[in-house]
Amino acid sequence: MNRAGSRRRTKHAGTKFRKTDILAAVAGIRGAVRFDAPLDSYTSFKIGGPADVVVEPADVEDIRRLVTQARARGVPLFVVGGTNLLIRDRGIRGIVVHLGKLRAIREEPGEILYADGGAGMPTLIGYAVRRALAGLEWAAGIPGTVAGCVVMNAGTRLGEMKDALKAVRLVTASGVVRDIPASAIPFEYRRARLPKGIVVGVWLQLRKGIKKDIERVVKEYLHYRRDTQPLTLPSAGCVFKNPINDSAGRLIETLKLKGLRVGDAEVSTRHGNFIVNRGHARAADVVALIGKVRRAIKRQAGVRLDLELRIVGEAGR
Repeated sequence: MNRAGSRRRTKHAGTKFRKTDILAAVAGIRGAVRFDAPLDSYTSFKIGGPADVVVEPADVEDIRRLVTQARARGVPLFVVGGTNLLIRDRGIRGIVVHLGKLRAIREEPGEILYADGGAGMPTLIGYAVRRALAGLEWAAGIPGTVAGCVVMNAGTRLGEMKDALKAVRLVTASGVVRDIPASAIPFEYRRARLPKGIVVGVWLQLRKGIKKDIERVVKEYLHYRRDTQPLTLPSAGCVFKNPINDSAGRLIETLKLKGLRVGDAEVSTRHGNFIVNRGHARAADVVALIGKVRRAIKRQAGVRLDLELRIVGEAGR
């Protein structure tokens, strides 16, 4: 366990807990524990200030311990793993949880796959394709984790997570492992209304298919995404929700906002609903650019664009 810097006092103002609370919250954790850890490498945007501590639990029991101890000490937990995330420049106070060590996938009877929450969606799709299991083709090209895709009900024009979800395994806010059937989860556009807790695994109901047909659909959609989205630059996917009966990307392109920049944050020239990091963009640059786009759309088209992107953490000064 990496406890470098564990004796240093918390240097961020405004925290409601002490460094001793954090130390108590992570005591006995068998996974990796990193203090004052930068978060840019944990997001698809490659942007983000430091966390007081990043924990990669070894297993579900580690997560139960962490949740219980953090709750007892009043230390907040935040899970990273989705792609629609922007972390502000001063980072996140408390404990950031990354499920990188929970990546197991197994096949169960009845064309069901169980996947740990930290399994990557590309890995899961590859596993399904090799077994000629159809039902996840819609997720081709989504880089997030299984847990992140459940929480945000990730989707594309071909489908979304709720279409394949059978059940979710959750460690609740009180540290209890609970299995929740998908039928008991209210889903919305890019959101699953789950109880507070950490998604540690999912069951997906797939169907037997023909391997070459599944591969063809996956490849076709990957080609479509490569042709229409800026996949070679860091981004967080679509920034805005589509207005009713319209497309945020179409509005942005129509008003000639593609290529608009603040610092190294740029409205993609390939897809108007993406903001890309051209190299050294700060979260403040992205937020400022979002504001410029929203104001222009509201002023010129009379449409308010709501965020699909989730912005968390403390702003820089």
